[in-house]
Amino acid sequence: MSANENLAGLSAAGVSVWLDDISRERLETGNLRELIAESSVVGVTSNPSIFANALSKGSGYDEQIADLAARKVSVDEAARAITTFDIRWAADVLAPVFENTGGQDGRVSIEVDPRLAHETRATVAEAKALWWAVDRPNTFIKIPATEAGLPAITAAIGEGISVNVTLIFSLKRYRAVMDAYMAGLEKAKDKGIDLSTIRSVASFFVSRVDAEIDKRLDAVGTDEAKALKGKAAVANARLAYQEYENAFGTERWEALAAAGAVPQRPLWASTSVKNPDYRDVLYVEGLIAPGTVNTMPEGTLHDFADHGEVEADTIRPHYADAATVMLRLERVGVDYADVVQVLEDEGVEKFIDSWNQLLEQIDAQLKSSTPEPNLDNSGEQK
Repeated sequence: MSANENLAGLSAAGVSVWLDDISRERLETGNLRELIAESSVVGVTSNPSIFANALSKGSGYDEQIADLAARKVSVDEAARAITTFDIRWAADVLAPVFENTGGQDGRVSIEVDPRLAHETRATVAEAKALWWAVDRPNTFIKIPATEAGLPAITAAIGEGISVNVTLIFSLKRYRAVMDAYMAGLEKAKDKGIDLSTIRSVASFFVSRVDAEIDKRLDAVGTDEAKALKGKAAVANARLAYQEYENAFGTERWEALAAAGAVPQRPLWASTSVKNPDYRDVLYVEGLIAPGTVNTMPEGTLHDFADHGEVEADTIRPHYADAATVMLRLERVGVDYADVVQVLEDEGVEKFIDSWNQLLEQIDAQLKSSTPEPNLDNSGEQK
């Protein structure tokens, strides 16, 4: 099967195409293998919302849930057994990509319990437990870029755990994330860990920025404010890439690179448009540059396959324009610091809500699971 031309062109421009979705059905039917072969997909991301949605559909989890019910496990233990099973399976499907790209891609992400987002020590413990449970070198453990998450990122990297840093909205926080990554590599180096085995991506959220800022621009109501709608998210992400180039061009980084370290790539997350008036591939076409990842819901993936347009670089030539957009937003009264704090707080709460929803679904299914007929010790039905 030949790969889609538009998505293959995106890959050729230096963008790794990842799928922002996972489900037992997708794995059982071979759909993920098809997307790898036909849509240039080289990675998978997950989050609590994705798992909650997957569990609510079909019967793919019934057998495992019946086994877990028979063992009388807790709901939390069942949730981790179910989610790590899918991640392990997807990691095995992507293993050839992992090998062919020297560990750069072929990655699958699983998130620490979002209820721990403001607890550093618990987040580190959870990251270590997940790394052990999945037991695949092509796994990413997702840690949120909260204040408490920053030292957890350093600690996890320092243990040799590959990390996907999630829920990044601000440039200031992104700089702190890159610093946390390098600090973790320095710790790993001191422990004698091979730095080339550690990888990381920094998930910079996109569409949610426009959704929040557009709402504020509508409240301002002036023509100047309305003219800025739909411009903030791409501008913010472009300036993030500029920060990435700056950080990974320092003497500090060069010393780590000489020891085998690999840069932490920017990953564009939340790339489906929230406003139907905007071009449906806005956050893909506008964020093309070498060494990036774009993780897309399947709908956005298909949209780009159908009518996406690829330019060699839609980020670096536009740094000045991006800075101008952010300055104009400030002038019309948009408080950037407040926007990104609101988005971080909401992001954590949304993931907690989704995780609780997942636990409720699992609890209900555990309770309603029909046990197998009782068997005696010989395996014969009583």
